[in-house]
Amino acid sequence: MRACLEGKKVILVPYMKEHVPKYHQWMQDPALLQATGSEPLTLDQEYEMQLSWTQDPNKRTFIVLDKEMVDGDFIQGHPHVEAMVGDVNIYMNDLDDSQMAEIEIMIAETKSRGKGLGKEAILMMMAFAIETLGIHVFRAKIGESNQASLNLFRKLGFEEASYSEIFKEVTLELPITKPKHEELLGLIGNMVTHM
Repeated sequence: MRACLEGKKVILVPYMKEHVPKYHQWMQDPALLQATGSEPLTLDQEYEMQLSWTQDPNKRTFIVLDKEMVDGDFIQGHPHVEAMVGDVNIYMNDLDDSQMAEIEIMIAETKSRGKGLGKEAILMMMAFAIETLGIHVFRAKIGESNQASLNLFRKLGFEEASYSEIFKEVTLELPITKPKHEELLGLIGNMVTHM
């Protein structure tokens, strides 16, 4: 069983098979597919993808739950599908730099956007990755048309590292400095980890 992380507004839980039908429903939206650079999958392919994500040592995926939408008390190991609003991922794919991770956030539920859930989920994921995986540089690749994500990552201190004309994609990076590390450590103090 992987960790669950609880913040003020969100709870990050491992991506479980019970989440797949709702996740699959989200990924039928052409706007979400474009924003996330994803291809449409069948439900069976989505189940295979969920399984591969949970088994890949170079990926960490959490489903983002809106704490206000959790029915009753939060129970670890329970999928709480009713509170699903998106996901947050990191990928450690850089063979030259094991301390660099690509980070992604998706708040799929439109009613849950603009409430600070994505920001808290990213900060929690970064704190988790620094403490458990030794990550020191975060990278985000965002389509140039996705202004909401670009603005969010820039507010968090990410700066433009490159631009791909072919993919119409901006790459932002955030090296974790000592002050940023301390800021994230302070966040961990406010975050409950369920193991």
